[in-house]
Amino acid sequence: MTNRYTPVIGLEVHAELQTKTKMFCGCPVVDTLTADPNSSVCPVCGGMPGSLPVINRQAVILALRVALALNCKIAPYSLFARKNYFYPDLPKGFQISQYEYPLATGGGLTITTPGGNEFIQLRRIHLEEDTGKLTHVLDQGEKYSLVDLNRAGIGLLEIVTEPVLTSLESVKAYSTSLRAILKYLKVCSGDMEKGAIRFEANISMKPADSQELGTRVEIKNLNSFRAMERAIKYEMERQVSILSAGGRIQQETLGWNETTEQTVSQRSKEEAHDYRYFPEPDLPPLTVDEEWIESIRVELPELPLVKKARFMDTMQLSGYQADVLCNDLEVAGYFEKALLLATKITAQQVANWITGDVFAYLNQNEVSISSLQLTPASLVHIIEQVELGKLSRANARQVLQESLSNGKQPEQIIKDHGFDMMTDESELNALVSTLIAQYPKEATAYQSGKTTLLDWFLGQAMRQSHGKADPGQLRSILQCKLDKPSEK
Repeated sequence: MTNRYTPVIGLEVHAELQTKTKMFCGCPVVDTLTADPNSSVCPVCGGMPGSLPVINRQAVILALRVALALNCKIAPYSLFARKNYFYPDLPKGFQISQYEYPLATGGGLTITTPGGNEFIQLRRIHLEEDTGKLTHVLDQGEKYSLVDLNRAGIGLLEIVTEPVLTSLESVKAYSTSLRAILKYLKVCSGDMEKGAIRFEANISMKPADSQELGTRVEIKNLNSFRAMERAIKYEMERQVSILSAGGRIQQETLGWNETTEQTVSQRSKEEAHDYRYFPEPDLPPLTVDEEWIESIRVELPELPLVKKARFMDTMQLSGYQADVLCNDLEVAGYFEKALLLATKITAQQVANWITGDVFAYLNQNEVSISSLQLTPASLVHIIEQVELGKLSRANARQVLQESLSNGKQPEQIIKDHGFDMMTDESELNALVSTLIAQYPKEATAYQSGKTTLLDWFLGQAMRQSHGKADPGQLRSILQCKLDKPSEK
């Protein structure tokens, strides 16, 4: 990437709202990956003539939660409009959305990147409905498409930034931070595999010394962070290559081909007038008064950035630890449940185990913390046994792995393996005396100045105790006896 050009990026985020029913009808929201096709469809979401939409109140509440969390200006009146375009999975031939009068404007989100903090300004937040889903089939040389309308009409929240993102690092930080906020607010599941969040990126490259924006393109339906990053990176490089050769960028809508890892042209970029927006005649203006707004504001939970600051200030966690613990609501909840049960260990010790061994298990097995069989109480028990000197760290890791794998109680695993630490002083004294008697040459060498043999003796003692001896106690006794041969 040449320094002659600067990227200018705006993101549109479509978040599927966690409501029980669809945006404008009473059809239940079903899992579109497992439910029978077209099993949750009615005349309204199926686009039947004469059917009338009704606004889902819970969807509006969820949208207001996001607008408040992002410090947006909420409009007392907003309008739904018909966005007209033809597509096979759009049964009405138009999408009910908001355009000229959205629910909220302004606001933004502070993100942290390697270059420091950035404020990402928002343009608007509005409500709309989702489309259906097409499945393209090639069957014995015959091509056809199947339409499933289970997703059609599900409530969507569209969150649009100003074109203020200037790097892939900023894009990643903004999108992950926004996803965390949506999950904290219980507005969206954040499940990208199921399409609960989709991204659209508007990208242009401008000369580094110019204030004039370049011609932008839009990449549609990016459904993972990986796809979004790679698509934007590819498009930035493509545009720089064209501009450097003296060419011009065409304004168009692109898709992302995961196989070839290239953007592909879908159609020339539409402008607002192409959609022939006009007010939805079957829906009244959406009225939001201050009393309703305040009733929602007081119920907002602690958000990730606030929680991160609290973890750092009151628990002395590092910025990295606080960040990774707070980035996922379920992880933060697991950590705080463990802290409530921890009476003999610190928050730092709990954080170390979660961000270390527990995270390693989650990553290796590609599971979420909510699916763990290891309860916060069990994790606390393991850590406390280590810190009280009753379980070696090596054995504790084995106990942790077994408990993570099969859900067995740590107490039972410790008992089954005989991992209880040997802390009785008379037992340890006897072990050390026997060991020194077994290796007189090494004991003499130590006493002659080869003090590094202390670690060798410690290793031998730990092996003979099968890892059960308390290393701290053992080292102290060994040193005492080796330094004073008469006390062997």
